[in-house]
Amino acid sequence: MNPAKKLVLHYFSASFDHLSCGASNGTRLSENSRKLCTLTLVHAPPTTCLNCGHDPNPQVSRFPQKGFSEITNFIVGKALHALCVKGVIPLGTFQTNTLISMYSKFGSIKHAHRVFDEMPERNEASWNNMMSGFVRVGWYYQAMQFFIHMLEHGVRPSSFAVASLVTACDRSGCMAEGALQVHAHVIKCGLMCDVFVGTSLLHFYGTHGRVSDVNVLFEEIEEPNIVSWTSLMVSYAYNGCVKEVLSVYRRLRRDGVCCNENAMATVVRSCGVLGDKKMGYQVLGSVIKSGLVTSASVGNSLVSMFGNFDSIEEASCVFDEMKELDTISWNSIITACVHTGHFEESLEYFSQMRCTHTKTDYITISALLPVCGSAQNLRWGRGLHGLVVKSGLETNVCVCNSLLSMYSQARKSEDAEFVFGAMPAKDLISWNSMMASHVENGKYRRALRLLVEMLQTRKAMNYVTFTTALSACYNFEKLKIVHAFVILLGLHHNLVIGNTLVTMYGNFGSMAEAQRVCKTMPERDEVTWNTLIGGHADNKEPNAAIEAFNLLREEGVLVNYITIVNLLGACLSPNNLFEHGMPIHAHIVLAGFESDTFVQSSLITMYAQCGDLNTSNYIFDVLANKNSSTWNAIISANAHYGPGEEALQLIVKMRNDRVHLDQFSFSVALAIIGNLTLLDEGQQLHSLIIKLGFESNDYVLNATMDMYGKCGEIDDVFRILPCPRSRSQRSWNILISALARHGFFQQAREAFDKMLDLGLRPDHVTFVSLLSACSHGGLVDEGLEYFSLMSTEFGVPTGIEHCVCIIDLLGRAGRLDEAETFIDKMPVPPNDLVWRSLLAACKIHGNLELARKAADHLFELDSSDDSAYVLYSNVCASTRRWRDVENLRKQMESHNIKKKPACSWIKLQNQVTTFGMGDQYHPQNAQIYAKLEELKKIIRETGYVPDTSYSLQDTDEEQKEHNLWNHSERIALAFGLINSSKGSPLRIFKNLRVCGDCHSVFKMVSEIIGRKIILRDAYRFHHFSSGKCSCSDYW
Repeated sequence: MNPAKKLVLHYFSASFDHLSCGASNGTRLSENSRKLCTLTLVHAPPTTCLNCGHDPNPQVSRFPQKGFSEITNFIVGKALHALCVKGVIPLGTFQTNTLISMYSKFGSIKHAHRVFDEMPERNEASWNNMMSGFVRVGWYYQAMQFFIHMLEHGVRPSSFAVASLVTACDRSGCMAEGALQVHAHVIKCGLMCDVFVGTSLLHFYGTHGRVSDVNVLFEEIEEPNIVSWTSLMVSYAYNGCVKEVLSVYRRLRRDGVCCNENAMATVVRSCGVLGDKKMGYQVLGSVIKSGLVTSASVGNSLVSMFGNFDSIEEASCVFDEMKELDTISWNSIITACVHTGHFEESLEYFSQMRCTHTKTDYITISALLPVCGSAQNLRWGRGLHGLVVKSGLETNVCVCNSLLSMYSQARKSEDAEFVFGAMPAKDLISWNSMMASHVENGKYRRALRLLVEMLQTRKAMNYVTFTTALSACYNFEKLKIVHAFVILLGLHHNLVIGNTLVTMYGNFGSMAEAQRVCKTMPERDEVTWNTLIGGHADNKEPNAAIEAFNLLREEGVLVNYITIVNLLGACLSPNNLFEHGMPIHAHIVLAGFESDTFVQSSLITMYAQCGDLNTSNYIFDVLANKNSSTWNAIISANAHYGPGEEALQLIVKMRNDRVHLDQFSFSVALAIIGNLTLLDEGQQLHSLIIKLGFESNDYVLNATMDMYGKCGEIDDVFRILPCPRSRSQRSWNILISALARHGFFQQAREAFDKMLDLGLRPDHVTFVSLLSACSHGGLVDEGLEYFSLMSTEFGVPTGIEHCVCIIDLLGRAGRLDEAETFIDKMPVPPNDLVWRSLLAACKIHGNLELARKAADHLFELDSSDDSAYVLYSNVCASTRRWRDVENLRKQMESHNIKKKPACSWIKLQNQVTTFGMGDQYHPQNAQIYAKLEELKKIIRETGYVPDTSYSLQDTDEEQKEHNLWNHSERIALAFGLINSSKGSPLRIFKNLRVCGDCHSVFKMVSEIIGRKIILRDAYRFHHFSSGKCSCSDYW
């Protein structure tokens, strides 16, 4: 080692000992210094100082003029300091000030502070450099304390030091009040016009959302430079005032001021946020002209801008041309791909980033995770989750929140809960995301438990928290409790919360409460009124909906198409049509909404549901531009309120007119086919669905499954049923419903259990299907248990459909007293379905007294209900009260009420043949009745005895048996046996419930002739085979 290098190293050690060990070690320093001087300076001329001006190292040679300001090597700087401490190099105030800056620059703030404390003489630069040093290393609180210390000593801070102190207050996140005090000092000292001070204050007020103060401050800067202008634009952009950013940019262009890369990057980003393509391309021209296209920050902003424009090709082009790629560059192109739906491309870029750019930050992962929530992308999301753990980012709150969002979208609530539970720190977004995940997955109780935990631990909450919590309220009592907390915490004046409260009260049918909330809201927008009108429409309150609409207009709130659609939805009957529907139609024309597609579709639906299908068809026919929405509306109108065959013809016409069939078109068509049990047409439509690529669409797939189930093809339901992990909740509901309808009750329960095992939550429809299965299968105790768990465990509100199932369940089992008690305690008012179900049960078990009570309720609800008369008449007939039967028939005649005639139909060789009771008009009439006599003879020989109790006429036994053999389903059976190939299954359909004696006949025939017979009545399917029925004789 050469002597000069030894000198530097040893003096560095001496200086380090002095700075580290304190003044008490001064003796050791002197001894070391003497030894080192002896090693190298023994042959030097006697002098007390070393001349640095001729040193070959420029950092050392310029020391007399520049001090420590140009030192770039920390070791060299400390060595020079050591020489200064020894006195070999003179150390004046100027050099000491630069020494403070040097130690600050290299992060040794304690050494800098020690140098400052030991200065024999300080000037303003000494104080300012020390304060800037504190800011540079992030000691923001110490910087503020030092600033106060400066003022106490009468030292005037420089504009640069004040600017750095404002920056400290901004970066600390908790010293906003300090910045305001500094601002006051700035005004007092007259520094407000200084460009550095003004710019730092601009940035501070901008990041704290005080845009009005930003405008005032900027006007006070006498000569703003481009940095000031940039800070102004950044402040606007940060607060979402992107239009103002572009206004500032235009002003700079007019004044001839050239933008720097930060300003241009801000302008480019603002164009992207606004979606202003024209302006964006103009700015791109300026970028190219100014030569800033090579700037990484400008390039990153261009990539983001084109991503916002959905122009992924341009974004990729800019990215590929960039010479310098940083982490932000990769994040920008990945985010652009994600935004435009190019998920595979985003993963490719991510893979390239991993290969060429070692740093993957939390923003990269957070950009990719949200799009991994779909079933097909979840495996990538799990892979990214593994990378998160591997990279040590599992403690990053932003990444964890993105993971929560991903697993919530994928309906993997258990995984979301695991991530949430493992988070070392949670912010408000974490709590809100977890609560939202529970709500989306139907875990309403867990969501509310999270709210309770937040309240108990006094976590920060905002309007999002309570908006989610309100959506989790699964009964009226919980809604009232959460509403009370909203008021207690002073959030009831929030517009979003107010709108949510109106929605939730409407969902529970409490429109009086919804109106009360609406009236007390300090601010109401179109969403508020649309929600209120929609609530009245859903609760069948047309007059209240019109009244709300009038109030909306009085307040001058803008009416949009949603308002009109909700208003039309409130018109449900012919009376509503003349009183409200037609006047609303007139308003639509006057207000210019008649060309809106959604309004057109709603008008078609409104007229149809008010009983005027002809006007619906007329409105559709005169439309100049028919699209898939209006086609679907008219098809649906004819399907629900007209002949189903006409709706199918419209489907054919829609296709012939080259209008693309969408998922709704197919779903409606499949529903019509299912209701009409047209299996051949259903199979043809299924082929078209596959041809057009809709077979994987969840809505179409479920509609196809439902169609096959209603057409009696349970095997085809299983054939197209997705694997368990790929099934949607609706798929499970349809499966459970199909199994229940076809008599496979235990399999329905097993499907329900499997659904729960996979983490899916049952909903309202699930329990209707499940309770129906229990009812038809005689599983009384199981059904009652499911009903109890429905609300207590799964948070599903009790609906009238569930109550009807329970009454049917108890009634079929003969537990009529319990059924009556249940009706008295029902959480919802009983309707005609409730009393009709009870009346049917009374007919089975011959309870005349309770039947009369149920019938009276039905007559009160609708005196023209033919089913009430027929059911009650059947009860009277089964108990042999023939006089009552005759009186009921006379009442029906006097009220011009006609009984719905029973009929059965069968489809053979693409032709549907329908038969009525004792039908004598078919060309094969003689063959049919000969076949019936043959069947009667065969089954009698095997022990058939007719059950004449199902013949509800006051005649002799022989006539009763004759009447039974005239039932339409038996005639259809005989016709099918005559005209079908031997061994092929027969499918027969009946519009009413099959009687018990016909059920016995079908069982015996299936065994004797060795044919499978599928009979669908008004309630369910019966699969007859080998003398047995799928219903196990309980239906």
